[in-house]
Amino acid sequence: METHYPFTLPPLPYAYDALLPELDERTLHFHHDKHFNTYVENLNKLLKDHPQYQDWSLERLMQDWPELPEDIRQGVRNNAGGVYNHDLYFKTLHPTPASAPGPALQQAIDRDFGDLQGLKAAMRSAALGQFGSGWAWLVTDKDGRLSVRKTPNQDSPLPLTPLLGCDVWEHAYYLPYQNRRDEYFEAWWRLVDWPEVTRRYGELTHHQAQYPTP
Repeated sequence: METHYPFTLPPLPYAYDALLPELDERTLHFHHDKHFNTYVENLNKLLKDHPQYQDWSLERLMQDWPELPEDIRQGVRNNAGGVYNHDLYFKTLHPTPASAPGPALQQAIDRDFGDLQGLKAAMRSAALGQFGSGWAWLVTDKDGRLSVRKTPNQDSPLPLTPLLGCDVWEHAYYLPYQNRRDEYFEAWWRLVDWPEVTRRYGELTHHQAQYPTP
């Protein structure tokens, strides 16, 4: 998507029914076309009358929002985060995902979590332990070290770089799972696009990603 204002909603990378049975068509429609799009529209509205910030990247808006005028500060924080977080969320899911990460990422997971199940347990704990709305993240630092973080609302883990994010706002799962966040997490985990996550890790750490860039 665009790196600065005006932002536009990127298309869903797959058909609305492609993630069945884990995520249903109505959930993807509302989550992508309504919620994600609202963040995009709101962010553009907030920046429309502030040309001095229109060349700021999405990442800069998310990290340097305290420098913005008070009347748009919190709105930009919330909506820039919503745009960035959802872009990553939808791009790291796949209808027929590979069952394991590529070698470079797998090696890092083994080092920092013991194995893939250790990573899953850490992500599950963060996702289920987030009180109210928020996210669970797999992140890397500049040295390629992995960790799991959780953030409230639409906050991001920047300056750590997110590789994978589980959206635990109820709009992400309430239609099929109601209050059963644990079942949603298991469904989400089955859809993780490990080639894409591996590619992102490779680009950020200068390792061979093992999967081609789309």
